[in-house]
Amino acid sequence: MFKVGFDNDKYLQMQSEHILERIHSFGGKLYLEFGGKLFDDYHASRVLPGFAPDSKIRMLMKMKDQAEIVIVVSAVAIEQNKMRADLGITYDADAIRLIDAFTGIGLYVGSVVITQYTAQPAADAFIKRLENLGVRVFRHYPIPGYPTNAKLIVSEEGYGKNDYIETKRSLVVITAPGPGSGKMATCLSQLYHDSKRGIKSGYAKFETFPIWNLPLTHPVNIAYEAATADLNDVNMIDPFHLEAYGKTTVNYNRDVEIFPVLRLIFEGIYGTCPYKSPTDMGVNMAGYCITDDEAVCEAAKMEIVRRYYDTLCKKCRGLADEGEVYKSELIMNRAGITTDYRRTVRAAIDRAEETDGPAVAIELADGRIVTGKTTTLLGASAAALLNALKVLGGINDEIHLLPPAVLEPLCHLKTEVLGGHNPRLHADEILIALTLSAATNPAADLAMKQLPKLRGAEAHGTVIAAAVDAALYRKLGINLTTEPKYQTKKLFHA
Repeated sequence: MFKVGFDNDKYLQMQSEHILERIHSFGGKLYLEFGGKLFDDYHASRVLPGFAPDSKIRMLMKMKDQAEIVIVVSAVAIEQNKMRADLGITYDADAIRLIDAFTGIGLYVGSVVITQYTAQPAADAFIKRLENLGVRVFRHYPIPGYPTNAKLIVSEEGYGKNDYIETKRSLVVITAPGPGSGKMATCLSQLYHDSKRGIKSGYAKFETFPIWNLPLTHPVNIAYEAATADLNDVNMIDPFHLEAYGKTTVNYNRDVEIFPVLRLIFEGIYGTCPYKSPTDMGVNMAGYCITDDEAVCEAAKMEIVRRYYDTLCKKCRGLADEGEVYKSELIMNRAGITTDYRRTVRAAIDRAEETDGPAVAIELADGRIVTGKTTTLLGASAAALLNALKVLGGINDEIHLLPPAVLEPLCHLKTEVLGGHNPRLHADEILIALTLSAATNPAADLAMKQLPKLRGAEAHGTVIAAAVDAALYRKLGINLTTEPKYQTKKLFHA
């Protein structure tokens, strides 16, 4: 059952105040590296129930008159046509999407930086496109021996070769479409150029996870490892913070490993390092805003199981290897849970065994579980969705929200007119039909009014869901997992 465990209003207030303090500590200019997603941070909202997916944006909006956005894209990623898996678009396309998203809510986007630039043809084409759109573009170049050769990095042959990004505001948010874009290097390059110009500026990092002031073995921090199994991130005690302050804090391996190099770079720029540990660099206040640790632990454990199933399905699609699966299993074991922690798993499997076909189970916010089976007219995802709306609306199970007279013509259209091979209706098609029926059918109208109540529900299917079904469940806010197998033995699955 859904329980709030995070105070989002307190978080927005504390976070914005802390960032302002950090700006002032560096004399009025801060380059803030933003890790993770600025928009739609659904991982955070799942493991910290009460955290709004747009919290980071809302926090920035509190400081929008002081904030400037710089978007970083790697030329290597552009050349390789690297995709954002969650959106299905390339990094360069996402950079343009982000510009629109930021400006659409009143945030100022100052420029785009192309890192690792070596005159790649695809990068040049993207730069030309941006400039034609009126976007300022700066180029940063590879540095031999980066990041270990600190002497070369902090020189005119290192950061000195990079374009200086001209910024106007006190808070410069450095963000990117995905990891490996060069956000930190962009920040440090700016510090070098600012110091040459006599400008006082500083660097900080805003990374929600791992949460530094929660225990290493806290489920929220373990869930972060589960979410980054493909990156080989490992949470660890920050040894530099422990040595400097005698306090135990949590960071992840990449920041801990790079800190000695960062310290040398800072010393090369400032003459001294402003930070004693990787933890010092961070500004995250999320740990102070947890109001119900039990609720947060429960939510994080649920996320760990979801991530395990996600990895299994990626392996089935050829997008993950056995090592990632093994790591996900170890993480689940460390959390002391099995797949049975997710109640919908057993419910869906039992329903599939009863009906000898694919099934889906949905756990509603109040803990009730509803199932749906595959029929001649409906896929299991569509059937479960209809049944959930009936239960939420208190509609008698004997009532047909969509009688065969409505469904059969749609199935005929799919197969006989449009040439489809699967006559069963998907969840999105069901909602369209339900919307049309609501004008004349009071039960359908009542069912449609229940849709907002599905947000936060948990669901599990016994076969990998069709892309349209998975997308609709995601839009409705239903957390869907599936068994790692397809309904058919075909090799191609749309």
